[in-house]
Amino acid sequence: MMDRVRFTQMKDGTKEEYEFLNAHEIEFTRGTADRLLRALVDLDESLSGYQVTRLGHSLQSATRAWRDGADIDWVVSALLHDIGDIYAPYNHDEYAATILKPFVREQCRWVVETHGDFQMLYYGHHLEGHDQHKRERHRGNAYFDDCATFCERWDQASFDPAYDTLPVDFFAPMVREVFARQAYDPAVIRAGVRVALVDEAVAADRAA
Repeated sequence: MMDRVRFTQMKDGTKEEYEFLNAHEIEFTRGTADRLLRALVDLDESLSGYQVTRLGHSLQSATRAWRDGADIDWVVSALLHDIGDIYAPYNHDEYAATILKPFVREQCRWVVETHGDFQMLYYGHHLEGHDQHKRERHRGNAYFDDCATFCERWDQASFDPAYDTLPVDFFAPMVREVFARQAYDPAVIRAGVRVALVDEAVAADRAA
């Protein structure tokens, strides 16, 4: 039974070898959620100086989304929106969006991908050479208001060490559920569909 391929250049691979590799890849992808959860915990070692760690910020963002009655796509997107901070500090938003893209609604992917531009509203005027109104380049996009709400309610507000933040283990089943989906399933991506970030009825039920 094959345990590794024989080729040293891709062009020399056989059908049997590529079928073998494909099976291995499919099996490997089943561990994606757990690898992301470990990477999330590693955010505790990233950028310091705030009153909470990046892990604390990510968990607090997801907790606020959960308590707002947000659906699973929004909650997982809020949890992972800064997952790129360690490895892609200059385009962490795009990095996170690329990870999420095959598995969440297009709306959520776009919001994560552009949230860095939207966040400039809160601090750009304090730093020379930064455009406080960078978000305006996205004006007219169907998801513009969603990103503005995401940043206002869940992102910029989530640096409070006194907030009652839920732990990683609370969100782990949601991450596993999302990343167990069929990649790029049109029924998941739902291009052009907007789902409200806040559902007061669900929020009330979760608070009960």
